[in-house]
Amino acid sequence: MLRGIVFFTASHANEEVTVFDTTLRDGEQTPGIAFTFEQKLEIARQLSAIGVHAIEAGFPASSKAEKETVTAIKKLGLESVICGLARSVMADVDTCLDSNVDMVHVFIPTSDIQRENTINKSRKEVLEITADIIGYIRKRSDLCMFSAMDATRTDWDYLIEVFGTAADAGATIINVPDTVGVISPSAMKTLITRIHKEVRCPIDVHCHNDFGLAVANTIAAVEAGASQVQVTVNGLGERAGNADLAQTVMIMESIYRIRTGIERARLVETSRLVSRFSGITILPIQPVVGENVFSHESGIHSQGVLKNTATFEPGIMTPEMVGHRRRLTLGKHVGRHAVRQMLTDAHIEPDDTQLDAIIEKVKAVASRGKRVTDADLYEIAETIMGIELNHKVLDLCDIAIMTGNHVIPTASVKAMVHGKEHIFSAVGNGPVDAALNAILGITPTKLQLKEFNIEAISGGSDAMCHVTIAVEDEHGRIFDASGSGDDIVLSSVDAMVNAVNTINRA
Repeated sequence: MLRGIVFFTASHANEEVTVFDTTLRDGEQTPGIAFTFEQKLEIARQLSAIGVHAIEAGFPASSKAEKETVTAIKKLGLESVICGLARSVMADVDTCLDSNVDMVHVFIPTSDIQRENTINKSRKEVLEITADIIGYIRKRSDLCMFSAMDATRTDWDYLIEVFGTAADAGATIINVPDTVGVISPSAMKTLITRIHKEVRCPIDVHCHNDFGLAVANTIAAVEAGASQVQVTVNGLGERAGNADLAQTVMIMESIYRIRTGIERARLVETSRLVSRFSGITILPIQPVVGENVFSHESGIHSQGVLKNTATFEPGIMTPEMVGHRRRLTLGKHVGRHAVRQMLTDAHIEPDDTQLDAIIEKVKAVASRGKRVTDADLYEIAETIMGIELNHKVLDLCDIAIMTGNHVIPTASVKAMVHGKEHIFSAVGNGPVDAALNAILGITPTKLQLKEFNIEAISGGSDAMCHVTIAVEDEHGRIFDASGSGDDIVLSSVDAMVNAVNTINRA
């Protein structure tokens, strides 16, 4: 605990809470997302590797391909419990069991609005179906999760009756879904408290983010005694998504000191994997995993962090905990301490007058709306200080790119590396990817591309573009660089060359 800081939680939470991930089921229901077979297997491997207790692999009855995928995930032999979703019909359950899942997750609508408009069943009929389907499952499986769909819009007295019926029939865990994301944290805490008191069965929660309350509602449920939380990587899911895995885990681990079994240092890695497969970019301001979470620009913030990182960071959550890196960034609010430190790290030592001029130039560039990269800073400093620009490690001579609808994009480069000529070729998913891979293939140090952004700075098909990238070296240091021009590929190449020379300058 940080000295001088006390966290009041007023909590009845368990010391341990398990994590149930539904990225492969509810997460894939995000509009525009369709994971490939191979991607689903890789995501399942990753989730199991970081310690997820249960993985909802899919909805086997929805299609032949879905059943094959769920079956294949089960065959991986992962440590996690593999779960399949089923409606409260025997055919769905049988398909789940045929997929050899460890647990069947069965659901039925219980709110009046969903019950009357989707399955057209009475309250009594829902109770009967619930008892029958769970009994059917438990004769064939050791594990059964029961969900009262739209639980938070269900009459609470009736909801308790439904959950009591499920528990009596043999459900091993009951799930409370906030299906359309309408409950508040205080109401969720009250509801879970009542269920916990009146129903003898472990409680799981599944919260949607329609009002941005999914994580808060999940934590409120944990405070009231829920023993398992349902999450997705990056908060993917129907409409506005589900409770985010990284946020939920770190709140429980760091603030509440609840053990989740999750390997926290791999949270950023997992987030980036799913982002790459889903095509949905991680926002820079995304809690826990976003690029800006441990980045500092403001002068007073940078000064404080340089002295003691806990001044302007949570302290109970560090970048190392989640697999992140701390960064000082440049902008119109940058301060002297940050600029001096960044230049010192690059072995550039300006005097006070030169430093003032460098900061003034950086702020002037940033005020025009341009992102100031590490490479820009070094160039500004060298110009003001009159330093001879003779430190280029990599000097590009020629680049040739071949691409087309029936051709694997291939790039060949010739460059001077430490004064010696090198030639290298590489392929990629497209011409830009191939070109950057070719550059990385002749760099003297091992580098990894962490961020790539492109924007048009003029209109028309011949528009000027500005490419900004971030690369990480083998020591975990991250550097920014940029390139501009009327050719996307060449601008990207310029940015990468600038990045290589920047890293080797530092």
